[in-house]
Formats: sequence, structure tokens, C-alpha cells
Amino acid sequence: MTTNPTLERIGVTPSPLALLLLGQGTDADSERGVDCPGALPAAADPELAGRAAAAKAALGDKVFILGHHYQRDDVIAFADVTGDSFKLAQQAAARPQAEHIVFCGVHFMAESADILTTATQHVVLPDLAAGCSMADMASAEQVEQAWDDLLEAGVAEGTVPVTYMNSSAAIKAFTGRHDGTVCTSSNAQQALNWAFGPERRGERVLFLPDQHLGRNTAIGELGMTEADCVVYDPRRRNGGLTVDQLRDAKMILWKGHCSVHGRFSRECVDEVRGRVPGVTVLVHPECKREVVTAADLVGSTEYIIKVVDAAPAGSAFAIGTELNLVQRLANRHPDKNIVFLDRTVCFCSTMNRIDMPHLVWALESLVRGEPVNRITVAPDVAHYARKALDQMLALP
Repeated sequence: MTTNPTLERIGVTPSPLALLLLGQGTDADSERGVDCPGALPAAADPELAGRAAAAKAALGDKVFILGHHYQRDDVIAFADVTGDSFKLAQQAAARPQAEHIVFCGVHFMAESADILTTATQHVVLPDLAAGCSMADMASAEQVEQAWDDLLEAGVAEGTVPVTYMNSSAAIKAFTGRHDGTVCTSSNAQQALNWAFGPERRGERVLFLPDQHLGRNTAIGELGMTEADCVVYDPRRRNGGLTVDQLRDAKMILWKGHCSVHGRFSRECVDEVRGRVPGVTVLVHPECKREVVTAADLVGSTEYIIKVVDAAPAGSAFAIGTELNLVQRLANRHPDKNIVFLDRTVCFCSTMNRIDMPHLVWALESLVRGEPVNRITVAPDVAHYARKALDQMLALP
């Protein structure tokens, strides 16, 4: 342990756990670029991995485990398929022989899997507290009130709802009832082209619930301007907008965002360019507009993975997305310099609710014939949500 002159001067003997005084000293363990200060602790029970493997083997083809890219590595190790939210839901639907779908992700993803799978399949979410802060920023009641505001303003008829995959089944059902579509970060451009195109002839889009993905797609891909976009705030009367603002807008963006991606800033980009020579800044379109315009490359989770995998040895990347994925890419490519875009932003707290104790509990419960945490979507909600999801599948 290194000594600290300041502490010695005042007669204090530092313990191994002593905090650094502000502005004095460094801690290599908390400044590794892609690691969160204070790494995730090891599982309390070292036998958990063995128990998970035994339960999975006992279930055989009856269980299919899906792991989102943002899950922790010890959970991902047991996933039959890894991917983004919609890819995983599609994979679940493609496994009708699996009685149990264990979804290592968050609640809205498990809902989509339930909608797309058969009535005889069980979708299990190991921890019901694994939600999504973005999805929670738009409730069904709030969105219905927003539509009432559009009706009162006389602009609802020409408005097409488009909801991001990161939304509840109820929001997807709202979208389906109003002949809209779901989108992902990889096909948002196609979704908007469809909404404004000859099939729907929309005058404007109500984009739910992530304002940044909607704005970045509209401006960066469709050539719109900031003036074409307004933000509807569900906590304000009429969303804080006038009738003229609603009528003139091409994009009515819901005031929602991802708690991880929304924290990246232009300063993060400038700082990493000064710190890492020749770095390529690669960010997710859920980031703020100022970050996207300052980055070199922008794309979905799957896009980020493909870019890094295809890059030559010696490449340097600063990646603006969830930390588990960035760390995994860094470990997979030791011949490349891969760092997290912002040293102060850590893991997605809700994604990390799915841990080994919860996964083992879920699997062993299935072995006993006692499924826990089954996710079910009401039939009327599932019907219209499926309509919106099918429309997304039909996008060119």
C-alpha cells in the first residue's frame, strides 16, 4: 500500500479501504477506461455456475435461454442466443419446441417474447424488478392523454404513431390500434420512411418514448431540421405545446430517454479524443444529438459489435453504450484499444438485476415444475401489440 504524506502529517494511518483525498493520488482499479469504479463483486456462492449448468442440462430442449448484450458475463455464459431486444424475441418465436423461454433482459423484452411465442410456451424473467427507465417514462394513460390532445388540436388524423421497441406492451398496443408501427434502433429510418410514405401518408409522427432516437433519425437520416421536431412533455398541459406547434411539427418526440445513453455529453467526446490518439468514437443513436454529431460512427448495438469485430488490429474505439457490452468487446479484442466513452457512467442498473442467484432460482424452479415470474400479456393488448410488431416485420 502506498503512503500518503498528507495523512501521515495529520497522524492518520490509512486503512486498505481508505478513500483517496480529493485531487490526490490515483487508483488503477477505478481508472481502467472500460471498468466501472468498483468492479462487480463475484457471486456470493461459487457453486452457482455449476447449479445453473446442472439445471439447464436437466431441462434439455425444454428451456431456451436468451441473453441481451447488456447482461453481465456470468449470465451471458448460459445464453443459447445473445442479441438485441427484437432479435431475441424473434429467436424465442423460432423455438416452438421450447416449453420455457428464460429471458435474461428487461421486462418489455419479455413481454415482446410472450406476444410472439405460442400460448403453450412460458416466458420467464428471472427478476421482475428488471425494468427499463426509458419504457417507464411513457405510461399507457399518458399516451392516451397525448392522443386526446392531438384530437383536440385537430391533428390526430394526420399523425402516425411509431414506438421504439423499448416500450411496454400497452404502448405497442396503442400503436397498433392507431395503425402505427414498432421500430428498433437499426430500422428506425425505414419506420419513419413508411410513416411518411405513400402507404400511410403521414403529415407527422408521434415518436415514443425516446426523443433522442427519433430526433437523430429524423435529422440525420431523413434530412429534417431541429425546427421540424417538438418535444411533448407528458407532465405539462397539452405536452407544453401550442396547437400551432403541433400542427407545424413533423416529429412530435416524447420526452423520454435512456438513463445510460442520455448521460454521454459532447465533453466526453472531446476528452476521449484528447486522451486516445486516433480514436474512433462509436455511439448508439439513443445518445443526445450533440454526441451523435460529434461522433465518427453511429449505430445500433448489433452495428457497434459488427464494426468493432471487423476493425483491424491496432484500432482504437471509444464506445458510447452500456458498459457490459463495451467491456465484453474489449476482452474479446485484446489487439484493439477499446475504451468506454465516459469514465463516470456505469452499468445499466435494471439490466444488472438479472444475476446468477436469480438465474439459478428460475432454472431450478423450472426443474421442479414450478415456473416463477412468468410474463403474460393480456389477449387484447397482445392482439394490437402483435399488429404493430408485424407491421415492423413488414418494413422494407
